[in-house]
Amino acid sequence: MHALRIVVDKLSDWSPYYPSDDLIAADDYLSRSPLDGESGTTRVLNLCGDLEYLGRGYYVSLLAQARGQRVLPTVETLNQLARKPLIDLELEGLEPLLNTLARQGALAGDVLRLRIMFGECEPPALARLARRLFERLPCPLLEAQLTSRQGQWRLTRLRPLRLTALHGDEQDRFAAALNRHSRRIWRTPRARRRYRFELAMLVDPQETLPPSNRGALKRFIRAGRRLGIDVSLITHRDRGRLAEFDGLFIRETTALDHPSYQLARRAEHEGLVVIDDSRSILRCTNKVYLHTLLEAKGIPAPQGHLLQRSERHRLAELASTLSYPRVLKVPDGAFSRGIVKIDGPEALQREAARLFESSALLLLQEWLPTDFDWRIGVLDGRPLFASRYYMARGHWQIYDHSAAKVRSGGFSTHAIEEVPAAVVRTALKATRLIGDGLYGVDLKQIGERVVVIEINDNPNIDAGIEDRVLGDRLYETLMGVFLARMETQRRRLG
Repeated sequence: MHALRIVVDKLSDWSPYYPSDDLIAADDYLSRSPLDGESGTTRVLNLCGDLEYLGRGYYVSLLAQARGQRVLPTVETLNQLARKPLIDLELEGLEPLLNTLARQGALAGDVLRLRIMFGECEPPALARLARRLFERLPCPLLEAQLTSRQGQWRLTRLRPLRLTALHGDEQDRFAAALNRHSRRIWRTPRARRRYRFELAMLVDPQETLPPSNRGALKRFIRAGRRLGIDVSLITHRDRGRLAEFDGLFIRETTALDHPSYQLARRAEHEGLVVIDDSRSILRCTNKVYLHTLLEAKGIPAPQGHLLQRSERHRLAELASTLSYPRVLKVPDGAFSRGIVKIDGPEALQREAARLFESSALLLLQEWLPTDFDWRIGVLDGRPLFASRYYMARGHWQIYDHSAAKVRSGGFSTHAIEEVPAAVVRTALKATRLIGDGLYGVDLKQIGERVVVIEINDNPNIDAGIEDRVLGDRLYETLMGVFLARMETQRRRLG
């Protein structure tokens, strides 16, 4: 028979219930050696109050998993419960059930709070909802808040509930629910058992212009699971969990001086398959590096000059010899930020002085006006998708940051066969200089001339835009590359 450990903050927290030999205080559990009469078959019920990231209860679940023990809740569940956007993604499809319950009269008023114990609740009319929440985010004690706005019910909060918050009848219901579920709560859900690999997808729920919208993230998760890959959303705070996964897929804007680069390096050190890999981030996020690389390898790009802060005194002489307009860029700008159109020598000196405050090098390039840029998505050395990104109305860039609200131009997505062969050929030649990951190559075509504007190491893949032609096949193709690489890595390691 499997051993059971019920972990509480203090033994006195259990005083309303029958004494149990399975009970252990959190400090004692954390200090125990896994060899002290326990094994990997031990089951741990974590009823600590402090379940927040790096709190004592969080560490109980973390150490239980490190010891190979089955714990409820898992660290994965705690990380999801700590972030509302991750809860929303995990509970996708809850709205129809809420609408049904509202029509049946089970939801009343404007705000409803529900206490869930092992998937059970009062009133019984909401049993289906309680069970759904527990099945998707298994935590012994949960408190949900539902809010009605203009007749539509939404889950506005879901968080772990402290054992010490229960009183009176709630304590009786908790004890009864524990007895009923003590055997079957440990059963691994059938859907989980089929996954061969674990993939972490790094996101920033607060990012204004993320590389993938919510719809795309959901499609990545579904595509991965269809192929036997359990895809979990993580944030920078989960860096300590990287070793639990077989791969890392970065879906937030990257930069060298950013945690995304640090996580990529750490994941590679742990032996994970990584897209974007740190080498690609290094090579793509700096426009000065790309300009020099493309020039050295003979890949067509806009003609340009590198400006050095230390040689500002020569800028006036250079400015007088150039034709205008030109484009001045900081090395690590993204989404059209840090790019300035220069109309004359005076503007060049003024804008260069301003941008030199943040960078020792600037890139000055010829201005190539077009109605749109080509974006060729390249994966594993092969073209994946092709889109045209049109300039924002009345502006010379795709993104217009001049107003309080960022505006962008339209788009159109095309089959690879519809793209001029020279555009695809140039995109593939450019990405071979970077690696074999996922890239978005931005190109301009002026007559017969095709030039590479930049190479993005984590290109946008948004539901409704880049997937317009391929649909779910786009997501399955990318997950298929992860699958093949993780299988290769597993064979290589043993």
